[in-house]
Amino acid sequence: MLLAEAKGLMENNDPAHDFSHILRVLSIAEAIGKKENADMEILIPAVILHDITKQDKSTPEKRRLSADKSASMASRILQKYSYPEHKIEKIVHSIAIHSFSKGMKPETIEAKILQDADRLDAIGAIGIARCFAVGGELRRKFYDIDDPRAENREADDGQYSIDHFYKKLLLLKEKMHTETAKEIAEKRHRFMQAFLRELNDEINARL
Repeated sequence: MLLAEAKGLMENNDPAHDFSHILRVLSIAEAIGKKENADMEILIPAVILHDITKQDKSTPEKRRLSADKSASMASRILQKYSYPEHKIEKIVHSIAIHSFSKGMKPETIEAKILQDADRLDAIGAIGIARCFAVGGELRRKFYDIDDPRAENREADDGQYSIDHFYKKLLLLKEKMHTETAKEIAEKRHRFMQAFLRELNDEINARL
């Protein structure tokens, strides 16, 4: 029911925030939720509906608004299906604060798990793919040819996709809430570090 609703709403979303993103986050969240004794009637709807509005990633302000819009739309959808009001409130909270850009701490275990699962999908192999998908849509260069690793300048992920690693992706490992997410994040973090080392070698023609 909710999956079909979300799939229909997300048909025109960009590849980094399409329905496949929901399915990946849902898979991770369900696994974590079972270990953490989460209320699945809150967690699962929150995951399914957390990105149902079209994502605008062009500025931090617009990124923050996307979560609020999804939360508002989720509330209307759940009311349409006569979902219990006290659970809608917790679902809406989970969605509204899940965004990295908002910098908010979740108050419930379900909100923590949604935030963990969503951030896990932003790192590792799929995270790298999503980073460059967004970068391509916003016409960002891969990297600064004079300083690819932002060693002597402030990282600017509005201009360079690689800078997004330094502004966000490499920071996510330390922001996980649950032990399961921390374990998964460690592996994905190492993969990104290996990718950046290989990229640097290729940029500098090291054979």
